[in-house]
Amino acid sequence: MKVDIDKCIGCGLCGEVCPLGIAVVEERKIKINEGCVECKTCMKVCPEGVFSIEVLDDKAMCTACPIMCRIPVGAYGACMRYYNEKNEIKRKGRVHTYEEVMDLVKGSADERFIEQPLLTGIGSGTTYPDFRPSPFIVSGVRDGVDIVTVVTEAPLSYSGVKIKIDTDLNMGQEGKKIYIRRKGKRHIGHLCTEEYGSKILSLGGVNILTSKDGLFAAKVLFEFLKGKKIKVEIEDGQTLELLLGKSPKVGGITEERMRVGCGSATTGLFAPYMFKAADEVIVLDGHITGLFSEHPSGRYLNKVRSGISIKGQKSTDGRYFLDKGSGWGGTTIENPLDVIRDIDATKCPDGMTLLITETTGRNFSFYRMKDGRLTKEKATPGAVKFINVLRDSCERSQVSAIFAAGVGGSARAGVTKNPIKLTKAVHEGKVNITIGGAKPFIFPGGGINFLVDVEKIKYGSIYLTPTPSFVLPVEYTMTMETFKAIGGHIEALRPIHEVLKTMNYELLCL
Repeated sequence: MKVDIDKCIGCGLCGEVCPLGIAVVEERKIKINEGCVECKTCMKVCPEGVFSIEVLDDKAMCTACPIMCRIPVGAYGACMRYYNEKNEIKRKGRVHTYEEVMDLVKGSADERFIEQPLLTGIGSGTTYPDFRPSPFIVSGVRDGVDIVTVVTEAPLSYSGVKIKIDTDLNMGQEGKKIYIRRKGKRHIGHLCTEEYGSKILSLGGVNILTSKDGLFAAKVLFEFLKGKKIKVEIEDGQTLELLLGKSPKVGGITEERMRVGCGSATTGLFAPYMFKAADEVIVLDGHITGLFSEHPSGRYLNKVRSGISIKGQKSTDGRYFLDKGSGWGGTTIENPLDVIRDIDATKCPDGMTLLITETTGRNFSFYRMKDGRLTKEKATPGAVKFINVLRDSCERSQVSAIFAAGVGGSARAGVTKNPIKLTKAVHEGKVNITIGGAKPFIFPGGGINFLVDVEKIKYGSIYLTPTPSFVLPVEYTMTMETFKAIGGHIEALRPIHEVLKTMNYELLCL
């Protein structure tokens, strides 16, 4: 890599995206340390044209993806999968049997013959440039049926991550952009929908990954998938701290509990406890706020209708839509009594009690009517019991994620010379796809688009190349009859027992 040091302004963008971390700024000038593989990532982001390729040397070239890294002896390529051993490019890891990773694949498996792969694509290598057969195409017998599994590590350029955050805390308006601070403000996704007790972020995707911020977005997602904490900002909304499998932090608040239901559902679920908790109970919620004595569950228990009416747009009896905000239950209510629209004094005598709570029971207040006014006081045993039951019924709030992608060129051509036949066989249920042994959801319609829980894929099996593209292990399992019918690469087929005998020698990780 040639560096025109006079052009360098020391912005540090190259160092931020360098996959090997060897581009560093010293005394406001860039320095490329040993180990450069000429992946050209720095050239893509440099605003001053500092970098250029001078003369290609005699370093071995990796052909596993379009980057074509030229890797020094004893070093790794940009994706950290391939290394140069005595001027020969080799795969860093080894393939894994399904049994080695099945403890990560939760849920009961179907007993169909093709439900489980004979081998996983973890550590298998790729088929780039697309037309070659997959690195491992193996055959075996399962319950007397001839089975074939084709494995590869597929580069998935058209991909992204959907992050689910269990919280009723308000984050911002749907559709707003999501940014991360990396040598400036980088657009990496948007705030998607709100589902039942959760918020969904959409990060990455082809339009983001191919934008000027694509390399930054890919690096952030890769860090997240590797178990590192990331901090993102929502346009006109909150700052989030996210760590896979852990509790989220929203606007500086650590969310510990996921609500058991909306305000109305909470009212229905715990109506017998509410009946004894207070004369009236209000469950504040940014989706549906519940008013117990008006709610059908209150009427069913013969709860006397109180004289309290609340703000919001009425949906049905005892169910109200309030504006969303950073207050109680994800509403705009900061002082719980502000939810009250009106009090009918003839139906609210002195001594009447009121409990206002969030769906998680994190915040609650207990009041008693005295001299025509609601006065805050210590909760009664009945109210405390309800709050404790409510809290105990809430699951731990956590950050989870699914990887969304489409299996395209190289991942299909490595199986068959007729990719459309493979696609049809997948949708017909004749070919079973797994991602590192984990069962994905295959979208209906055209193509092979899938969603997979990233925590069910063996840790360390997802890689990043600076195209940018994510690399995931993919397995296609089918009967031998189907493999022949779709035009599979019969010439590359090897018995599974032969592969298992030799893979310790061929594919052992250094």
